[in-house]
Amino acid sequence: MYYLISCLIGYIFGCIHGSQIVGKIKKRDIKSEGVKNAGASNTTILLGWKYGIVVALIDIFKATLAILLVLFILGEAGIPAGEVSLYIYLTALFVIIGHNYPITMNFSGGKGTASLVGALIAIDWRVALIGIAILLFFTFATDYLVIGVLFMYVSFLITTYYFFGNGPALVVIFLTLLCIYKHMENYRRIILKEETRLSSMFKKSA
Repeated sequence: MYYLISCLIGYIFGCIHGSQIVGKIKKRDIKSEGVKNAGASNTTILLGWKYGIVVALIDIFKATLAILLVLFILGEAGIPAGEVSLYIYLTALFVIIGHNYPITMNFSGGKGTASLVGALIAIDWRVALIGIAILLFFTFATDYLVIGVLFMYVSFLITTYYFFGNGPALVVIFLTLLCIYKHMENYRRIILKEETRLSSMFKKSA
């Protein structure tokens, strides 16, 4: 039963989209403009970094709150601390599935990067610290956010296996494959030198 609860809470929170909220305020359909992605990076491209940060914060902390809610429910149910890791990883998985395929947007959403960051924060500070550091290093080193994201997933897989074992690592393998699938267009644009660079994104005024 708690597996189902974890998945449902994750998906419901995942369907709360920062870009959809900001889009309604600004009367813009962020998903249909720019690089056609309902996320913080495309919001930054279209509306400037201030709105991009708002979207990122919503998408980050919806994942954090979903996991904290599941942890609270598991704690109230008396589930031993040693058994909760798979529940919280499933919650993280379904937050990202909800973000990528939200019922509120006809199952066509974003790519889940900000939500993964929020999940890392709630899962374990060591996993979060390593993952976010890797994300920032490779993003700034290459000037491409998508490259930093890919390496963040790789670090997430390694640290998950080290700290939590096989079950959660299998969840991260699925997440990593989903990340690669969702970012195939970005990789193609990098090869064609058409991908938006991080430095150019933050030059746009709000």
